[in-house]
Amino acid sequence: MIKEGLYRRLPELMQLEALVNHSLPTLHHVNSSIDVVSYADLDNIPLPIYKISIGAIDSHSPCLFFVGGVHGLERIGSQVVISLLDSLCQRLHWDESLNQKLNRIKLVFIPLLNPVGMAKRYRSNGNHVDLMRNAPIDSAESTAWLVGGHRISKYIPWYRGKAQQAMEIESQALTNEVLKATGSSPFTLALDCHSGFGTKDRLWFPYARSKLHPISKIGALYHLREMFFNAFPHQNYLFEPQTKHYTCHGDLWDYLYDIAESRQQHLLPITLEMGSWRWVRKNPLQLLDRIGLFHPIKPHRIQRVLRTHLTLTEFLINATYSYQHWYQSEDDDTFSHQAKLLWYPQHAPEQRKNTYE
Repeated sequence: MIKEGLYRRLPELMQLEALVNHSLPTLHHVNSSIDVVSYADLDNIPLPIYKISIGAIDSHSPCLFFVGGVHGLERIGSQVVISLLDSLCQRLHWDESLNQKLNRIKLVFIPLLNPVGMAKRYRSNGNHVDLMRNAPIDSAESTAWLVGGHRISKYIPWYRGKAQQAMEIESQALTNEVLKATGSSPFTLALDCHSGFGTKDRLWFPYARSKLHPISKIGALYHLREMFFNAFPHQNYLFEPQTKHYTCHGDLWDYLYDIAESRQQHLLPITLEMGSWRWVRKNPLQLLDRIGLFHPIKPHRIQRVLRTHLTLTEFLINATYSYQHWYQSEDDDTFSHQAKLLWYPQHAPEQRKNTYE
């Protein structure tokens, strides 16, 4: 009875547990594993935070993370990751090319990082802390008021948590798993799925804390962008720094990138920010629902979103598999220069070249 009541509040957990219990591949040449990396507490009921790994057994293989459910109101992020995992599990029983790729790379899924927040329909976790403002780093630049993270009160959205306090269970779980991967993998790529900003789907990258200083691997991100846009010219993503729109404190991917960089490890984190305003524009009545600003609500729109991002996720799998052909290439200086012309013109005094967004 407890489980049934929980599943009604958290159908994503039911989907995920049905998947890991019945659909994970048992093919001997593709390793699959399920770990509970932590537990969050919902009214004295422990909720698991699952990590599902598919692919290479060798920890020194390139690695691709898919993360969802960081913000509890953004259910569609979890659903995109769960849907992708389900699709891959079904394909592994017949798709020889996918099996070959997964002999050489590892895919790691954390589809529901914030199960308590999703069950309670909070943006934050159960302690009212915004997990994407929870890392122990501060922006030296001006940030968006409140939205950029604050320590005023846990009852105001975007609360960071108390200063000098340990990170939340969920934030620490993600940190531990990503750093475990980057510690041995020659290359780690991550896609963190969110929703709620604007009318277009955006691919954001660190730093979230600085409009002035690009990350050191800005050339690799620009190269990845060019490969994606050239291979799939008819998609509608905007690929840009998050700080093109706002700056914030405590971003988890800023924090993870800096740690990996300090250890001379290779991490490229990307956030998929699905533009939810167009869902509201098509169905204004969904604003009457608490999650309506962040979730498509109508079944046919949910299905459309789940289809939309398959091209992106397939591209990222192939880019991880083929990372040696583009990452840290001999043209890095050229790509870095082009990236600064496009995104950080103050670092490139030459006249900005024509390039598409």
